[in-house]
Amino acid sequence: MTMLELPLSFLHRPAAAHTLNPWLLVLMYGVGSNEQDLFGLAPYVPAPFHVLSLRAPYRMGPQASAWFAFSVAADGTRHIDEPQESASRALVAQTVESAARQLGIAATRVVVGGFSQGGIMALTLLLTRPALLQACMVWHSRLLPQALDDAAPAAALAGRGLWVSHGVQDNVIPLASARAIRDHAQGLPLALSYREYPGVHEIRPEELRDSMAWLQDLTGVMD
Repeated sequence: MTMLELPLSFLHRPAAAHTLNPWLLVLMYGVGSNEQDLFGLAPYVPAPFHVLSLRAPYRMGPQASAWFAFSVAADGTRHIDEPQESASRALVAQTVESAARQLGIAATRVVVGGFSQGGIMALTLLLTRPALLQACMVWHSRLLPQALDDAAPAAALAGRGLWVSHGVQDNVIPLASARAIRDHAQGLPLALSYREYPGVHEIRPEELRDSMAWLQDLTGVMD
């Protein structure tokens, strides 16, 4: 098995043995969790994928970290630590690019995904560095306004795929945030799959099943 050396700590599930054209799925969790969180999805990820679950760089406590610090004002306005977000964004880009190179996987077979704050990081990478990936999965997340300042030209997104899903009763990031991602994406040359599910701030079984089927479809390989 290839021993990866990456800027961020990670867990790795290799693609199935003898996969002719493996893919890469890079996952990022929500604030206050750790890389074990989304790595728990690895058994459900289609066999042609290497799965990397990254550790965020800013420690919050034992087994808990974040991609960037933020606060929410009384009126609901969010304020983020912009230097932390910028540094994390660069680390994620470096990690995705390096992992793909070391595994011998073209950017056209790279998918980046995330939940909550990890979804912000995944979506931001798609919008600002689309040359690094083919598709993006966003679970229960939101669009970061700062990312739009650095967005790549719309034409650079042509042919890329985007999965967005959210819980109708999400009590952490409101459904309106997912709909804002949808509305923005509809103005770009992306292949968008947008879904809403009953539930709160969690990936429910039906949502997981549908998103994994979407991943499988990307590969063009039948089960």
